[in-house]
Amino acid sequence: MRIVATCEAARELAGLTLADARAREPDLIAVDADPAGDLALLERIADGCDRYTPMVAIDSEAGVTLDVTGCGDEEAIARDVAARLAAAGWQVRHALSGTPEAAQALARYQTMPATDEAAAVRRLPIAALDADEETALALRRAGLRTIGDLASRSSAPLAARFGTALTDRLARLLGQSDSRITPRRAPHALLFERRFAEPIARTEYALEMLGELAAEAEAALAERHMGGRRYAARLYRSDGVARDLSVEASLPLRSRADVMRLFGERLDALADPIDPGFGFDMIRLAVPQVEPMAPTQLRLEGGAVAEGELAALIDRLSVRAGRDRFRRLRPRDSHVPEQAVLAFPAVEAPQPAEWAAPETGEPPARPIHLFDPPQPIDVIAEVPDGPPHRFRWRRGVHEVTRFEGPERIAGEWWRRDDNHGPTRDYYRVEDARGRRFWIFRHGLYGRECATPGWYMHGLFA
Repeated sequence: MRIVATCEAARELAGLTLADARAREPDLIAVDADPAGDLALLERIADGCDRYTPMVAIDSEAGVTLDVTGCGDEEAIARDVAARLAAAGWQVRHALSGTPEAAQALARYQTMPATDEAAAVRRLPIAALDADEETALALRRAGLRTIGDLASRSSAPLAARFGTALTDRLARLLGQSDSRITPRRAPHALLFERRFAEPIARTEYALEMLGELAAEAEAALAERHMGGRRYAARLYRSDGVARDLSVEASLPLRSRADVMRLFGERLDALADPIDPGFGFDMIRLAVPQVEPMAPTQLRLEGGAVAEGELAALIDRLSVRAGRDRFRRLRPRDSHVPEQAVLAFPAVEAPQPAEWAAPETGEPPARPIHLFDPPQPIDVIAEVPDGPPHRFRWRRGVHEVTRFEGPERIAGEWWRRDDNHGPTRDYYRVEDARGRRFWIFRHGLYGRECATPGWYMHGLFA
């Protein structure tokens, strides 16, 4: 067992085995490492840092990088971040720099604040390059112990000896090449926020402010002739905790009343009510996904109105019960029965596609209900590859009075990952009581298998 992380007072024990560390510090307090818990905590800290900029990235097991370009006073932002984390009992090391790599290295390896950023970067140890141990050892043996020592050398010999990854990292540390962070979340299409000089401790008032942001979003979307398919609200508490609420719509919408109605449904469905704690000091409403939204044309038969009412019903049910509880079906171009239909969550289903219309006067080619997986049945036929005459299913015997088939369906040979097994011969059959079934023989007799199996795949009525 080895020490992987320490507090500031036990910094020199990092990397030692637990036995060696206890030999040096008999009163050492050691706990089991919890990487999943550490990552969850880091995610919470990153969520809280969203209040300063949407460009937030987790750069390591214990680091968060913010791109605060154009977000205001950078020094004030850094002080506020440090003060909030310190109030929560955390030790914070932070730095400001022109590139993410330089800021990360200064925060981890800088011993004291410096006014000259370039000089501070050059004083950093070789460990700031995050190179492997073999490379770091070779650099130290060559007398190169700081970033400044490397910067004074030509990049060509370094690249030839240690690879271009080392010289690229060095160039980013020195600010000689452009470098950007990859944010945890994609930038939103529209973003609106309210900041409060004094935290608000009433959830009802916070929802009123959310309604004002929804009104601003409605005006902005109307100017663009757009509507939002998804709305995400984040309520920032003064203690750094952020609460998220999000709603989705099956059709684009922008009306404040419609948006707040969905948020109301979401709040009613929460098992854990929103706790304002010591109060919310900022509320943000984002519209991550927008789509064109033309004015509704009222039809004489009321079709557009009915479509909107159905979409509103789907939205409310999905918010209350969960987005995956209600689905829409869409046809797929495949002759394999179980792959001919795709199911999407109703709130995110694509535009409806045209279903193949049955021929007039003909029975449906596919049953209303398919079993997944098909259920085995016992069949009696005149010849092994002939039509069924009697079959047993669910402890009942069915005499076949009419049949139609076979309809032969093989696997999609052009798909390399397709594995449907033997050929299927499907029959539409009707028993003596008028019940209709869709059954198939799995495998060609004498060619694909010696004794083909029979299966019940669907019911027509």
